[in-house]
Amino acid sequence: MNLFDKHGGYRKLDSFTLATVIQLGTWRFCERFLDRKNDPCGRQFDQMTQAARSGRANIVEGSERAGTSKGTEMRLTDVARASLAELKGDYEFWLLKRKRAPWKVPSPEAQAVFDVRLDPNPLKEGDGLHESGNYLLAQQAKFAKWLEGDDPDLMANAMLILLHRVLNMLNRQLDAQGETFRQEGGFHERMTAVRLEEREKQDVTAGVPACPDCGQPMRKRTAKSGKKAGKPFWGCTAFPECKGTREIEN
Repeated sequence: MNLFDKHGGYRKLDSFTLATVIQLGTWRFCERFLDRKNDPCGRQFDQMTQAARSGRANIVEGSERAGTSKGTEMRLTDVARASLAELKGDYEFWLLKRKRAPWKVPSPEAQAVFDVRLDPNPLKEGDGLHESGNYLLAQQAKFAKWLEGDDPDLMANAMLILLHRVLNMLNRQLDAQGETFRQEGGFHERMTAVRLEEREKQDVTAGVPACPDCGQPMRKRTAKSGKKAGKPFWGCTAFPECKGTREIEN
């Protein structure tokens, strides 16, 4: 059994790809459409760009922490989800402030953004930042019709659809992480299992017998009562769940 679980690999996640498109789009939106008139203190710029960054960054950190803590992986995935939900609220408020309702879902406008599919991720083990960057830029280009124009309301609506998509991805990601934890446990359980496995190997090497009832290694004990009081015997290390014994041969 491996002590450390699989971790990293976030560049293969569609949620990471779409969160990257959203962070790039949010930077452009804020640089292009926020100014001293509608954001005099720059707080909206900071809040939106930081929420977009948090969404992407926590997907990365959660994936990297998966090797030693499934709980931390799930918590960080949830933080990513919450940050992107906050950003969704900012785009919604932008439209409401301008007396415009977000696109209806479903509608032809919204469906057009939903219908843009990400390319199958071609990245292989050993690929670096160059290959990853080319893939991410190619996926960003798929949404240029909405994210590279001069209409802030069109862009805000498209970002709402992209955020809806990535939030659904993160919901499924969290469900999968929870199911993996339920079936396999976490790092502490794996530490215990690895240590027990190594102890069993050491016991076998040292000539310690296995329990005749459950197969676990045994330990020398001394009888405390009865006719054999004071005499040594082999007792199961799983006691009291297992009460298997063996006599010690002279």
